[in-house]
Amino acid sequence: MAPGSKTKKGVEEGVPVDTLTDDILTDIISRVPYKSTCCCKCVSTRWRDLFSHPDHRKKLPQPLAGFFYQSYNRDRFPKTARYFTNASGEGEPLVDPSLSFLPKYSSIDILDCCNGLLLCRCWKPTDPKTLDYVVCNPATEKWVVVPATDWSSKVDVVRLGFEPAISSHFHVFEFIDEEVWGIDEYDQSDLDGRIAAVATYSSKARVWTHQIQTVEENHFAIPTHSKGVFFNCVMHLAAFDDMGQLHCTSSSGSKSDRSSLSVWVLEDYSLGKWTLKHTVSHLQLFGTDYSAGLHYNVISFHPEHNMIFIVCGQENTLMSYELDCRKRHFLRQLGWDCQLEYLGIEKKTPFIPYVPLFTESSADGP
Repeated sequence: MAPGSKTKKGVEEGVPVDTLTDDILTDIISRVPYKSTCCCKCVSTRWRDLFSHPDHRKKLPQPLAGFFYQSYNRDRFPKTARYFTNASGEGEPLVDPSLSFLPKYSSIDILDCCNGLLLCRCWKPTDPKTLDYVVCNPATEKWVVVPATDWSSKVDVVRLGFEPAISSHFHVFEFIDEEVWGIDEYDQSDLDGRIAAVATYSSKARVWTHQIQTVEENHFAIPTHSKGVFFNCVMHLAAFDDMGQLHCTSSSGSKSDRSSLSVWVLEDYSLGKWTLKHTVSHLQLFGTDYSAGLHYNVISFHPEHNMIFIVCGQENTLMSYELDCRKRHFLRQLGWDCQLEYLGIEKKTPFIPYVPLFTESSADGP
């Protein structure tokens, strides 16, 4: 029976959810994943209208908007430029990559993004060696300054942890290697990026704490652009150790013939069991054999779909690949200057996926 219709006795009859106000219903829907909210639109006209209403839309889970990335060109000033490309590959950028709402700094580096918040390293114009960390929300243009540590200007790996479904507070993690930490008992050739200490900032306590790696603990190193995943209040990263490197995606085949791409999934979190989910040949994925010295990078998994995003070729073409139906989509060319490792520069630029957040967080300030 349709909502609002009458029974034979003239009494309005409906399911319990019909008695909920729009605000309460929106709050309930906002707590489920984005993929599930897409199904909610089909429940009824009322539910569909909730998603289109601007006051409610901001409270609901948002799709992947796109990626921040940076380019380098020696022939222009400034030599580096930051961009944002939409996940669809079409239209004007949904986000202003300049982050013009932030205070004026000499330069701003986006280090990480976690559930709608950006972590930026902002260099002060008064002293090129001093900086602030800034955690900001581009959707609301709110931001908060996180004080730097004594190692912040030298640390390569800094990550942001934020789970809005659990808490409005965030954490910043500095992974300080032995050289930066000041361990000098080894020859410099032995300092291979192994982590000596981890500094953690809590927006709730507003202080930094430090955990030092002991001699008995397994030492590890973290690739500069290793993707971080903050899940169940724990930061997860791929790391190098004495046993090799852990991959979510990897090139398959012999060292001389890595002719396919494999995707692995952590199905049993408690046991740390990884299961092979998908394998695709380079020929099927790109239409050519990428084992012959050509470059590609898997830059992100889609947060709600079985899809990966890849940047490939000399023109750095952004493409998506759907695992379930094995379909590829070439989205757009980003230009030859956005992958710094091709230019002989020590560090490559990261591609940072961004999903908007419209709810309140501690990045909105005190």
